[in-house]
Amino acid sequence: MWQYKQRPISIAKKAAFSKESQRPVFPFTAIVGQEEMKLCLILNVIDPKIGGVMIMGDRGTGKSTTVRSLVDLLPEITVVAGDPFNSDPDDPELMSEEVRLKVQQDQPLPSALVKINMVDLPLGATEDRVCGTIDIEKALTEGVKAFEPGLLAKANRGILYVDEVNLLDDHLVDVLLDSAASGWNTVEREGISISHPARFILIGSGNPEEGELRPQLLDRFGMHAQVTTVKDAELRVKIVEERGAFDQDPGEFREKYLGPQSELQRQITEARVRLPGVKIEHELRVKISRVCAELDVDGLRGDIVTNRAAKALAALQGRDEVSPKDILTVIPNCLRHRLRKDPLESIDSGLLVVEKFSEVFGYAV
Repeated sequence: MWQYKQRPISIAKKAAFSKESQRPVFPFTAIVGQEEMKLCLILNVIDPKIGGVMIMGDRGTGKSTTVRSLVDLLPEITVVAGDPFNSDPDDPELMSEEVRLKVQQDQPLPSALVKINMVDLPLGATEDRVCGTIDIEKALTEGVKAFEPGLLAKANRGILYVDEVNLLDDHLVDVLLDSAASGWNTVEREGISISHPARFILIGSGNPEEGELRPQLLDRFGMHAQVTTVKDAELRVKIVEERGAFDQDPGEFREKYLGPQSELQRQITEARVRLPGVKIEHELRVKISRVCAELDVDGLRGDIVTNRAAKALAALQGRDEVSPKDILTVIPNCLRHRLRKDPLESIDSGLLVVEKFSEVFGYAV
């Protein structure tokens, strides 16, 4: 009779089956071109209050690869140990109800350092999977609020990534809009209500040919990056070669970029520390608001995001004061998606923003 014989697995082979080898991530610093998209992502890691990035562009231009490669560069944050909502032990606004209750009762809060989460939101996800569910049976029999956290809980104080966001079902778009507006997710079932903080950097990517994004959701993205197919033949060859080398031996390829990755991670960490001390002159603030007003941008979100993004860029470059050049670099990405659509207008909205900036700032572009 044939018998299955279990073979011992060596330590080396066990290491080979580690999480790193199961799903290796392409290094962020190895991505060729697409500087606008990369800068928008980095600025949002430096200052999450910018409000996320919407990346629109052609198929096969590395949108998803670039976003997922960001995971290696994410800094660490302090959370309450064992808390499924990544509660901040020092900020009541970012605490779950359970943690806040412990604080009120003067109970100790054990903390831990964890890397910022990146959570993928699948297009086919159910509302329960996104928001979380309440165990009604347990609530009725035992009298306790038994809550199974969803993706929004996992993404709190982290990044929520939606690929092909323009194909997302309307009911999930409504959930994202509600959480993005309030910073909280509330689940109500059979008269039982549970709320938890849900503040995340929203990153979406998509192809404009596959459908437009609802204006309400588009406005929730702090920045908008446009990605085009690389036309330069030499660059295209380099991209193909780099991708081929990564597919052949991901471990060796990633090792080659350890130095640049560590350097960029250091710059981001230092920029996050420097950010609170970065200043922007009142005159520059007034000119930013003039650009927004003269471009007929609805609301004040454009003004706020441009100020934040310019400060984050100055911090990244090791400076404590924002310059007009910083504003010129970020303002097209902050305002492009906020302009009213004119069906007869053939000029790219980013160019319209740059022209208006040049006129208001008197800055030669």
